[in-house]
Amino acid sequence: MAIHRIVLFYEFTPVADPEAVRLWQRALCEQYGLTGRIIISHQGINATVGGELEGVKQYVKTTREYFRKIDVKWSEGSAEDFPRLSVKVRDELVSFGAPGEVGVDEQGVIDGGARLSPEELHRLVEAKDVVFFDGRNAREARIGKFKDAVVPDVATTRDFLAELDSGVYDDLKDKPVVTYCTGGIRCEVLTALMRRRGFSEVYQLDGGIVRYGEQYRDSGLWQGSLYVFDGRGHIQFSEDAEVLGRCTRCAEPTSDFQNCAEPSCRALDLFCSGCAAVVEPRCAVHTPEIEKAGSA
Repeated sequence: MAIHRIVLFYEFTPVADPEAVRLWQRALCEQYGLTGRIIISHQGINATVGGELEGVKQYVKTTREYFRKIDVKWSEGSAEDFPRLSVKVRDELVSFGAPGEVGVDEQGVIDGGARLSPEELHRLVEAKDVVFFDGRNAREARIGKFKDAVVPDVATTRDFLAELDSGVYDDLKDKPVVTYCTGGIRCEVLTALMRRRGFSEVYQLDGGIVRYGEQYRDSGLWQGSLYVFDGRGHIQFSEDAEVLGRCTRCAEPTSDFQNCAEPSCRALDLFCSGCAAVVEPRCAVHTPEIEKAGSA
């Protein structure tokens, strides 16, 4: 049986012809039978693809001929975890809704926060009263986050600017703030946006939660499972992972997000295996009693 793997990587670097890179990346993935999601921008590349191990290796090797600084993160999974191959060109590599605010050069995002390796993060935490700042959507933090992290009330990445501009986090502007996200890309942009808004000491976790979890698993500062945007739903770094999430219907521990059973609805929410087996609408919009139970 063939071995399968998933790779996650990005690189901020100027891209002169994003459309040409899009065509090349699509042809490359099709050549090796890979599926997944790839975004190309004048700011760089962001990719998560999966397939047979040898094909993934060849894809990474060829991609590195152009994007030489990509930090590739490997994980269990396959092409079956993605419904199809999507390769798109967008104005922003990460859709914060601020293409004019984020500059990129050969070194990456201009004026972003200082990078911290997992070891450097631990040293900083020992030396200072650090504030962890989640750079993901609030839903993702329901099943996993860094201990005592600030989790902004955002449904999409585009909501972050309004949150930052609202003043609700102004008390953090003079504190050491460490941003983090899945693989590092969202918080790299976020640190630059925060610095432009007066946050004086901002750091980014280099390699994101994935790189931290590879090193410390569940014996460090991370708690719970990591939400991922593919068929796996979430991953755990060890068998000792805490279960932070609670079923929306019955409050049992769970890390599994499920779609609402209403065909016209694509809402995701947390459900245990028992409640997920109930074939009826599951979201608060279609069954308001769920909202009452979840807030009880």
